[in-house]
Amino acid sequence: MARKSPPALRFPYKSDRLKPLRAFCQTTRLGSVSRAAEALYVSQPAISLQLQALERELGVPLLERSGRRLVPTRAGEVLYGLALPLVEGIDGLPAAFRREVGGLDAGALTVAANSSTILYLLPKIVDVFRRQHPDVRLTLQDAITADGTDLLRSDAVDLVVGSMVDVPPDLDYAPVYRFEPILLTPPDHALARAKRLTLEEIGRYGLILPPKRQITYRLVDQVFQQARVPYTVALEVGGWEVIKQYVAMGMGISIVSAICLDAGDGARLATRPVSEWFPARSYGVVVRKGKLLSPQARAFVELIRPDLFAGRDGTGGGHSER
Repeated sequence: MARKSPPALRFPYKSDRLKPLRAFCQTTRLGSVSRAAEALYVSQPAISLQLQALERELGVPLLERSGRRLVPTRAGEVLYGLALPLVEGIDGLPAAFRREVGGLDAGALTVAANSSTILYLLPKIVDVFRRQHPDVRLTLQDAITADGTDLLRSDAVDLVVGSMVDVPPDLDYAPVYRFEPILLTPPDHALARAKRLTLEEIGRYGLILPPKRQITYRLVDQVFQQARVPYTVALEVGGWEVIKQYVAMGMGISIVSAICLDAGDGARLATRPVSEWFPARSYGVVVRKGKLLSPQARAFVELIRPDLFAGRDGTGGGHSER
């Protein structure tokens, strides 16, 4: 009696190759199954099944854990390079079609930026953009840069405008503006009258700083820690305008970026440069490497600085200056 050949293995997601590839690309990009599930609006078990099916079909491990993140194996890196253009090409087809049909006379643009960037840097740019492209639906998403880059990775926003120190390998950051660090005190404060400042003197007074997740807090903490100078945080609060108001009320002092200062602050606040200890802050545009910018996004970037990403065919580029 002839031996029957074993039945062919069948994987539940093999009939739709796009789903597991999309799940793999999002997990690789975000470093987490849960975050990939959120980005794709599916359950975590569904993502896990798709990844398992893909690994069984290809016969190699594609992801491994490194600390709290999932990172691609050598084979996973190869697959990511091959799969990402395919997934983005399919997922971006409707938007690309609308762009080709409507050009800059229609469509939408979503820009992520923190509150200080929206308040101090973007008003003139937004005003010009709205006048030049009145039919484009522009959305400013208020988010700190760390959250904005997550939105960028999941295609929830087109651009991020903000400040970066450490630039992940999947993103490009092009700094445009540079602002010096400033010590902010009430006008009658001892530090406002001191002939010479020292880091030790600054550390004697309670600081009012943005929340710990934000770059400013981390930079200030790093300076004091590296100099081994003790300091205290009197208050954590979001928003430069709130910080300025609380400093003016005598609740503490602060280290701020010059981006937040205007002519009206001179009557209620004293300022002194502290670039001897604290680094300047750059602000610029963040895009995803390899991501084609829409005509709307390119037009917005051109208003920030012409040819900012020149030489990359609109795909984004740039670097961090720090």
